[in-house]
Amino acid sequence: MTAVQSALTWRSSLDDDTAAAVSALLDAATDADHTAPVSENVLLHLRRELGQRAAHLLAHDPSGRLVGYAFVDLAAPGSDPTGSAPGSDPTGAGPGSDPTGAGPGSDSPAEAVGELAVHPDARRRGVGAALVGALLARASGTPLRLWAHGEHPGAVRLAATLGFRQVRTLLQLHRELTEPVPAAEFADGVMLRTFVVGQDEPEFLRVNNAAFAWHPEQGGWDLDQVTVREAKPWFDAAGFLLAVPADHPDRLLGYHWTKVHQEGARNGGGPIGEVYVLGVDPAAQGRKLGAALTLAGLRYLRDARGMDEVMLYVEADNHAAVKVYQRLGFTSWHSDAAFLHD
Repeated sequence: MTAVQSALTWRSSLDDDTAAAVSALLDAATDADHTAPVSENVLLHLRRELGQRAAHLLAHDPSGRLVGYAFVDLAAPGSDPTGSAPGSDPTGAGPGSDPTGAGPGSDSPAEAVGELAVHPDARRRGVGAALVGALLARASGTPLRLWAHGEHPGAVRLAATLGFRQVRTLLQLHRELTEPVPAAEFADGVMLRTFVVGQDEPEFLRVNNAAFAWHPEQGGWDLDQVTVREAKPWFDAAGFLLAVPADHPDRLLGYHWTKVHQEGARNGGGPIGEVYVLGVDPAAQGRKLGAALTLAGLRYLRDARGMDEVMLYVEADNHAAVKVYQRLGFTSWHSDAAFLHD
C-alpha cells in the first residue's frame, strides 16, 4: 500500500473534540482486532492534563484525518500517576490480578513506557513506524517499552523490525460463570465486607502497595489512582470486597476489586465481569485468602451483577498465581506483550 505522510503532533492535553476523535480511532482498532489497543490507564487520562512527564502523540494524514495515536510516559514505572501499561481493558490488569501478592522483579526504574494504535484503514502505510520513531526520539536515549495488546502480529513484526525485544507477557484468562462456582471459605476470625468510599482508601493503599511492591504498575499507588477510578461509571463499591478480622474490621487482610465491562464479552459482545485487582497483605499470607476472595468475587459478579463470564490478567511468569486461577476454572484467552528498545 502507498505510504501515508503523517503529520505528527505532541500534546500534553486533549480538548473534547480531539479526545473524541482518539476514542473513535481506538474503537475502530478494537473492532478490527477484537482487543483494545491501549490500556485502561491511558483511557483514564485522555481528558486529563499530563504535565511534563507524559504526552499524547497524534498522527494526521494530508487530509487532516486522525490515523494514529500514541501515548508515552517518561516517568519511572511504579511511580507513574498514569500507570501506562495494561490495566483492565485490553489491560487491565488489572495488572495486579494476583492471589499470592508475590511475583517477579519490577521493571527498570529508568524506562519510558508507551502504547499506540493505528486506524485499520491506514495500516501498513508507515504510520506505526512513524509513531514509534517519534516515541524513541521523545525518550531521548532512555530505554523505551511498548505494549502490543493481544500480541497483534503487525505490532510484533514492527517491534522486531525496529530493534525491540520481547521482555514481558501478560496473560488474559477467562472463565464461564455458568459453570459451578464453589463457595468461598474463609478462615475462622475472618469476615467479608464491602469497601466504604472515603474510609477504606488508606488501608487499601497500604495493602495494595505491600502486595505489589514488585509490580511496575500496580505497586506504588497513591490516592489519586483510587479516586480517579471511583469517579468512573463502572465503579461499584458493593463489588469491592474486603477480607478483614472480625474483631478489627478496619484492618484489611486482602481485597478483591471486581469490575463489569458493559461491552466486549467474548460471546456476543455483551457485558463481562473482571477480577480487576486482587491482593493479600504479605503479613496475612498462608491463610488461603487469595482463592477465597477470588471465589467471593466470582459469586458476586454472577449473582448480584448477572454476569455469565469473567476475565482477568496475570503475569505469565507468576506461575503460582496462574496455577491458582487454573484450579479455579480459568483458561487462557489471549496475551499482551511488552517490547523493550534499549
